[in-house]
Amino acid sequence: MQPQRIRLMLSAVAFAGLATSRSEQLPAQAAPAPALEQVIPPGANFDKAEFRLWLPSAPGPVRGVVVLMPGSNGDGRSQVADTAWQQFATRNQLALVGCRLTDKVHDQGFIEDYVNVAHGSGQALLDALTGFAASARHPELATAPLLLWGMSAGGEFNYEFVNWKPERVVAFVVNKGGIYYTALASRAARDVPGILFIGGKDLDSRVSTISGLAAVNRRGGALWALAEEPAAAHIVGRSREVAMILYEDVLALRLDSQRPTVLKPIADRSGFIGDLKQKTFQPIAEARPSTEGTAWLPTERVARAWQAMLTETPFRP
Repeated sequence: MQPQRIRLMLSAVAFAGLATSRSEQLPAQAAPAPALEQVIPPGANFDKAEFRLWLPSAPGPVRGVVVLMPGSNGDGRSQVADTAWQQFATRNQLALVGCRLTDKVHDQGFIEDYVNVAHGSGQALLDALTGFAASARHPELATAPLLLWGMSAGGEFNYEFVNWKPERVVAFVVNKGGIYYTALASRAARDVPGILFIGGKDLDSRVSTISGLAAVNRRGGALWALAEEPAAAHIVGRSREVAMILYEDVLALRLDSQRPTVLKPIADRSGFIGDLKQKTFQPIAEARPSTEGTAWLPTERVARAWQAMLTETPFRP
């Protein structure tokens, strides 16, 4: 055998061994999630609007849609492949929609125009859901109730969407964002359960802005809770875990099997009241009738998760 050929064979063997060694060190990759795409043309307050749908494998209609909105001008479409979200969606018979929304170029990039949903970007999301209803052969998607998840600008989008179309939203989160177009929410929006997350180590401007939104709207009876994670900066932290508990419990309270597109209201004298200073909670029937310095929590399970976040202790089932 010629020396050159021997060297090539040895190199091939060495490369195969190296590839095997590296593959053994890499974590197993999940199979690609079955997904469909929708692209909406640029609108008045956004440049790109791209969406990805994931559906659980179980047959039959879904009960609602989890909308996954990323931070400023980010691409959240890959979030539909997150196994935690897929397991949550499968367990609760929900669809996932990952979103990408971007601004047109302007001179103050820290202010996201597209989060002002009433100017076009909110309709882009609804148009995408209508498109998915046809392409996925799930007509319920066009009118399905929404669970709004988002980080930073994603939470800003959620807040403005609740103010724009409160009748479509089961529950929502605000999550450490900084720019909001609405101060006092409408009465209908204040009746949508939500948690407003702040990080104890985030920018003071973000913390004070979200705390102010919570305070003024709680004074108006908003079914919302302010939740601080003391050691968190501008990160997701434990907020996703708390949000999933909120979503799951509120789904049980608000969905009507007989009228799937009509959300049931929640009485403001139900649930639990959290004390923001004491970091304690009690049934609302036993609490003094005050919205000042308090958080509204729909169930005891949500209240325990809220308290665990504030006190930096493990979640209890």
